[in-house]
Amino acid sequence: MKILVCITHVPDTTSKIAFTDGNTKFDSNGVQYIIGPYDDYALARAVELKEQTGGTITVLNVGTVETEPTLRKALAIGADDAIRVNVAPADSFFVAAQIAEVAKAESFDLILMGRESIDFNGGMVHGMVGELLGIPSISPVMKLDVEGSKVKMTREIEGGKELLEAELPLVAGCQEPIAEWKIPNMRGIMSARTKPLKVVEPSAVEGLTVTENYELPPAKGQVKMIDKDNIGELVRLLKEEAKVI
Repeated sequence: MKILVCITHVPDTTSKIAFTDGNTKFDSNGVQYIIGPYDDYALARAVELKEQTGGTITVLNVGTVETEPTLRKALAIGADDAIRVNVAPADSFFVAAQIAEVAKAESFDLILMGRESIDFNGGMVHGMVGELLGIPSISPVMKLDVEGSKVKMTREIEGGKELLEAELPLVAGCQEPIAEWKIPNMRGIMSARTKPLKVVEPSAVEGLTVTENYELPPAKGQVKMIDKDNIGELVRLLKEEAKVI
């Protein structure tokens, strides 16, 4: 079984976020980048499936050369080879189109990725990839097992869970608790240095959206302390100032 795991290259959640050029570009100075946490779940499950059923794992990222350390980490965790589409990601459709072009050329059986990235939180790429390839796309998947050509999945829905079955090939957007994150060991880190990392040029696809500017959330205001016995004042503030009741 050939598995493709699509990973994002995102700022660590502890990084301080800032923008440049009139709030039109992300300031990457001093920012530590990681594999998207949801993509880590997808990769971990792919490694487990490879151990159970055999096959190969290819990791893919749409990004410039700065993303290669992130791809190398994925190779250290257990992927066999990596592909980098040599272009900065423009929007969800642009990224999905690049993934679909690679997937068409390589004929993967199973395409896994996180349910969403943690920088834009769009949650759209897996659905677009499935549509572009004409195969099922299911998300958010909490459990995934492969039995021959059949895939049994559990996904989260409002108020509960849904049990699904589908035939390979398909796309799955993954989340916890599909697998436990895997930490690369020294052997994996050493072997990742020599595993193949192929760079391909992007297909001629135009993005459908343009980002005009970014905004940081407003600074936190002062906290007003109300005496526990002064319920009337609390209600007044909630009505007149907070405007939540």
